[in-house]
Amino acid sequence: MEARLKLSVVIPVLNEAEHIEAALRALAPLRRRGCEVIVVDGASADDTRELAQPLCDRVISSTRGRAVQMNTGARHATGDALLFLHADTRLPPHSDAMVRSALEKHVWGRFDVEIGGRSRLLKVVAWAMNLRSRLSGIATGDQAIFVRRDAFPGFPPIALMEDIAFSREMRRRGAPCCLRERVRTSGRRWEKRGVLRTVVLMWRLRLLYYLGAPPERLARLYEP
Repeated sequence: MEARLKLSVVIPVLNEAEHIEAALRALAPLRRRGCEVIVVDGASADDTRELAQPLCDRVISSTRGRAVQMNTGARHATGDALLFLHADTRLPPHSDAMVRSALEKHVWGRFDVEIGGRSRLLKVVAWAMNLRSRLSGIATGDQAIFVRRDAFPGFPPIALMEDIAFSREMRRRGAPCCLRERVRTSGRRWEKRGVLRTVVLMWRLRLLYYLGAPPERLARLYEP
């Protein structure tokens, strides 16, 4: 059995002062077990950097853009495995052990997701996301994508759909490990627009992406 993989958690942030402390405190048990936590700030205009500094291993400045920020974090990470986490997503207990176990037989993977919020429809949305991902081999950023460092090709530096483009590339290297343990992510962006409106919008954006629409155009459509 190979030596235990060191895990680096990379969190891209932008103006997350309201949420970043809770996000990093939730990762304290992983840090105590030797995991590295890196926050990559895309020029926040609030106190995100200052609040994150004492609660993680490194805060790194980056050009704005989730893909660019995640790639920047990966370059600075010292781990053998990388896990990319949104600031409003919480990992299940002992997720580090789950990731290490998954990467013994796979080069990448993701968790199932549940979406917190008031609307009952969010449970249906999460169920559909997990099923679609399991059938297609495509992971979304909400599912806490993880990958062996030596297999990481980088996220395409595009304005939107970087997780889909990344999944397509990774499928050529092997099927993802689809863990049934769930991360819990905030439903704030679904509830801000309305759950059904957001679902319709995301399907529209995916269709346009598959038909070749530029990600920059999709990002403009996505912005509220």
